[in-house]
Amino acid sequence: MKNHEGSIVKCNSVLYRYGQSYISKRLEFLNIGSGQYVFLMTLFRTGGISQEELSKYLRIDKGTTAKAIKKLEEAGYVIREIDLRDKRAYKVYLTPKAVEVISTIQAAAKEWENIITSGLSEEEKQWVEKILLKMSENGYNFKFEDEEINE
Repeated sequence: MKNHEGSIVKCNSVLYRYGQSYISKRLEFLNIGSGQYVFLMTLFRTGGISQEELSKYLRIDKGTTAKAIKKLEEAGYVIREIDLRDKRAYKVYLTPKAVEVISTIQAAAKEWENIITSGLSEEEKQWVEKILLKMSENGYNFKFEDEEINE
């Protein structure tokens, strides 16, 4: 970064944008966007869950989740089935096509992590992860006086 002055927010924003760009380029041939791979990885870890549960788990608004799931469904990576316990809801599942590309997605994410932690010791990496987790918790737990931004 040319300008070494900056806040935590600015640095976080830069890392996020570069990371999204990197992941997009790496997964472009699979027709998976940077905003979609997190849904695939979450479904891989959790199995079939509802779109609402996905939104809560990822702390992403329902509209964004719906758009991402629709694109992934059109690309053949997920299927939606009516939840037998709640006929108004759908459970989302990975297709075999999605399962086949999980290792590629994991590799791209790991490559990005290796790029941004290049030159850091293992101790520094653990320290950064611990701090970022705490900052994420702080952001998640923050509430405006009149509303929650997390729901």
